[in-house]
Amino acid sequence: MFTDFKSHFLLLRAVLTMVRRAENFLPPAFSPGASPTDPPGWRQISRRLFQVVILAASLASGVVWAKPTPAVPPPTAAGAPPATTNGVPARGGMPGGPRNNRAPTSPHNPVPILPALPNPNDTSFYASNDVPHGRVEVVHYRRSGGVDKSMHVYLPPGYETNPDKRFPVLYLNHGGGENDSHWTAANPRSGGYANLILDNLIAAGKARPMIIAMPSTGGVVSGTPPKPGEDDACTREYLQDIIPYLDSHYRTRSNRASRAVAGLSMGSFVPLNTGLTHLETFGELYVFSSGYWPEQLPAFQENIKPLLSQTNINDQFRMPIYFAAGETDIALNNCQRTLAVFNNYGIRSFWVMSSNGHEWLNWRRYLYQTAQIMFPEDH
Repeated sequence: MFTDFKSHFLLLRAVLTMVRRAENFLPPAFSPGASPTDPPGWRQISRRLFQVVILAASLASGVVWAKPTPAVPPPTAAGAPPATTNGVPARGGMPGGPRNNRAPTSPHNPVPILPALPNPNDTSFYASNDVPHGRVEVVHYRRSGGVDKSMHVYLPPGYETNPDKRFPVLYLNHGGGENDSHWTAANPRSGGYANLILDNLIAAGKARPMIIAMPSTGGVVSGTPPKPGEDDACTREYLQDIIPYLDSHYRTRSNRASRAVAGLSMGSFVPLNTGLTHLETFGELYVFSSGYWPEQLPAFQENIKPLLSQTNINDQFRMPIYFAAGETDIALNNCQRTLAVFNNYGIRSFWVMSSNGHEWLNWRRYLYQTAQIMFPEDH
């Protein structure tokens, strides 16, 4: 409302100064400093007139303060309509650029309460506790190019005893230099214990029973953002081989609302390059300790602009996009800069900064946290 307080204050001060100077030109009876010898009634009248002048000046200044200022849309290319996010003009440029002052409309999917991370020294959430356990299978699928690849698949407790039930799927990706076995490896330094984390959460009623597919994406995942309409090798493998294999061999729910994709480090480019560009296939995206390198960020901004500028884009995310990194993580800055691109378009997001760094101690904790909000329709 007070768009320029300083300028209006100066205006008011100038008005008051002019009023004071005008007193010198008034007859004595109209001046607040009238002589005691003036008629008593004139002294009171002059005081009242002076107060009315001051009040009128203040009201005039107040009208100026309340005058609405037209919203200035962010700069757009010549002839292009302003980008919108949830029906509101998007913020232009990088963070720090023009912003609009109107609140966006609420997307259809409510924001969940994000559970707390376990303590860094806590090992109970991935211990082999006395609870019903699922099982992990190692399967092989053939890529379209004719190469056989392995994939670890976690089936939740009750999968065999409920033959008519179908389950949502989390596609969980390993990091660089690793393979499909690492997310279920029982190794504190280089293992995710994913199966035990889910066993314990499901037993406690904190996570939905879900299938977890853990493919080997080494050699195909890339940190280069794909151009619009041009899927990279990892995306093609997911769409042509991995997802069709899961849907044909397991009782999956084969719709976008029942598919989430997550990854750690290099594997987080799967949610960014594959999941983000195919929101018709995936409904939830989770990024652990990753983001585009500075030299790749401008290309990502340019490539993703048409998507993030869409009206009501937030309704295409079943959950706010999730980014997490440790405070001593080598990927911290890349993670924050990439998240800033989403923030610039008003995309709903979770940002989690944890203790520790680029390590399994954190990635297990991130899985524990995010598994509790996945697939809300099944909760």
